[in-house]
Amino acid sequence: MKDKQLVISADLIILPVVFLMIIWTVYWLDWKDYLQLYQYGIYPRTLTGLRGIFFSPFIHGGLKHIYNNSVALFVLLLLVQFFYKKQVRQILGWGILLSGLGTWIIARESYHIGASGLIYVLVSYMFFKGIQTKYFRLVALSLLIVMLYGSMIWYVFPDIEEGVSWEGHLSGFITGMLLSFVLKNPVYAEKIYKYEWQSPTYNPNEDPFMQCFDENGNFVILPKEVKEAMDVTNPYRPTLPIVYGNG
Repeated sequence: MKDKQLVISADLIILPVVFLMIIWTVYWLDWKDYLQLYQYGIYPRTLTGLRGIFFSPFIHGGLKHIYNNSVALFVLLLLVQFFYKKQVRQILGWGILLSGLGTWIIARESYHIGASGLIYVLVSYMFFKGIQTKYFRLVALSLLIVMLYGSMIWYVFPDIEEGVSWEGHLSGFITGMLLSFVLKNPVYAEKIYKYEWQSPTYNPNEDPFMQCFDENGNFVILPKEVKEAMDVTNPYRPTLPIVYGNG
């Protein structure tokens, strides 16, 4: 049973900590030396603007901007690693690439910076994937995502807040949704069940315990000679406290 338990490891915090260290270091260097790194953000429909697809998630325009994104990123990266460990690299890699490319295609002419697009990728992916798997832990995670970040949906629409890249938010949201359909379900979502009957592949006709009952739910008492001749691979028959008479 030990291999079926969800284990919280210190390794989970390595990725969020490293990610936050990078964006805060970039922000500090930009503020200290006035590097004007916003120029490395996504600038739509230009060749030089394509570099922003990879650089923009690490560039932020102000303390409030980077603080809000840092809190969300830390929480979401922890969750995505815990519940989607084998999909993390694909989610982050394709998430950054596709959300950035979408922003480059549809955004207005301005520099688009910040990790908000990636945040929307993570939120969207975990919400839709959890619903699709129908696995109770991941469905619960989807509901948690709605509670924590449900209000973010408004920021995929234009003119909600001035200076906010709603195009980046929309691209991230769509990217996360698409990835939830393309990437495989997490392995443990198919294997970890407290009871066998919780599995979507459960077949009661093959369950040795259920074979002890008829179609009306009544326990089938076998005659002694039948019991002695039956297949002993059913672990439930020999151990049930049945007393046979002498007749």
